[in-house]
Amino acid sequence: MTPARRPRGAARPLREAAAQDAPDLFAAGGDAVSGRQAAAPSTRAAVRDDVGRDADAEFGADVLPVAPGESPGSAVSVATITQTVKDVLEGAFPPLWVRGEVSDFKQHRNGHWYFSLRDQEASLRCVVWSRDTRRIPAAPDEGMTVVALGQVTVYAARGDLQFTVRAMDAVGDGLWRKAFEQARARLERDGLLDPARKRALPFLPRRIAVITSRDGAALHDIISVTRRRNPLVELVLIPAAVQGEGAPASLCAALDRLEAWGGADVAIIGRGGGSREDLWAFNDETVARRVAACSIPIISAVGHEVDVSLCDLVADWRAPTPSAAAERAVPVLDDLRREVRTLARQLHTAAHECVREGRRRLEQGSRRLAQDARRLVERRRLGLEGLAGQLHALSPLATMSRGFVAATTPAGRLIASAGAVAAGDEVHLRFRDGTAVTQVQSVMLHASGTGGEAVDADSVNGQE
Repeated sequence: MTPARRPRGAARPLREAAAQDAPDLFAAGGDAVSGRQAAAPSTRAAVRDDVGRDADAEFGADVLPVAPGESPGSAVSVATITQTVKDVLEGAFPPLWVRGEVSDFKQHRNGHWYFSLRDQEASLRCVVWSRDTRRIPAAPDEGMTVVALGQVTVYAARGDLQFTVRAMDAVGDGLWRKAFEQARARLERDGLLDPARKRALPFLPRRIAVITSRDGAALHDIISVTRRRNPLVELVLIPAAVQGEGAPASLCAALDRLEAWGGADVAIIGRGGGSREDLWAFNDETVARRVAACSIPIISAVGHEVDVSLCDLVADWRAPTPSAAAERAVPVLDDLRREVRTLARQLHTAAHECVREGRRRLEQGSRRLAQDARRLVERRRLGLEGLAGQLHALSPLATMSRGFVAATTPAGRLIASAGAVAAGDEVHLRFRDGTAVTQVQSVMLHASGTGGEAVDADSVNGQE
């Protein structure tokens, strides 16, 4: 590869402003490798040495032009040589992919990365400026074999050869997988991958929001499936960029619009298939957290079935493709109608069966109630008869039926003792079947201790 020098008179980059007054090593013309070229016979030039003397006036003869650095008098500064080497290298080497093993990796507090790429024979110092680290999914690990895209250059202040890296990837998918696993671990630590937090999707949504590219195939697939399954469902597009550096911010803005609107029953976020880099916006941790925080159930449909993104992991339902997402969100209208008719028949049959069962239970209950009532009446009757028999045995009427009578005063007061009456008193004698009115002729008392002999009540009273 032949180094190409910067054309004479070409504008220098701004970073060379500090050396813009240094001598141009190519100002006298010549080969960039040999550093000199014989001047034509007709070419003449005035050269001033370090003390300002005019060579033509001193020697009085024509001399060949002297290139910078060709003689002690035309020596160049260190800054000039390092800056010139920098110009030559940057002009000679286009951006290159370099393969090597990472060593001595350091991440500066200002965001720059410093490391070396090495193999068995050599080592190359590398730098990734902070503005370029955003294009790299994750910092490389020590000892990881990577391929890096960058520019060979020279750090002019020290004259060090270095490789300015603009993009980097591990051999295989190391860096991408590392970034994915690190973000996944953080989401899992915050509980966003817990299946218990996932919400059920609505059975029959009326309005579905779609977050995807306006011109992508995913939108056309979702529209086609929805129209075929249920044309009554309304689709609302919230357009967003789905790939590129600005895609994560665009997706977050679309999710914010969805949340602020709040008119959708369910949302689909995703895109069609693509390369790993094309799908990486859906592995952005900020986008995944915004999906998890959305109050509306979300179906994630990113790429194909083999593509698993962080959005798939935190969404309420993961669909392998955008078409599958539409099929999951939208039930078939004809199937719904058949289901409704089937349910109507089942409801009608169940209602009749319920009425028949109710009638049967009512009849059984009525018969059981009648039987219980008869048993209760019989038990009560038998109880009353027993009480009546007991009362009859204790009743004076039962005693009278055996020939006994009850004596009462005309006022109806029971006369329990013969001493309660006197000769001439009116006494009513109550028999079993009637009452007789009598008058006492005399009263005979049985005194205690008389051996049962009758004592005249009048005599007793007189003795007293």
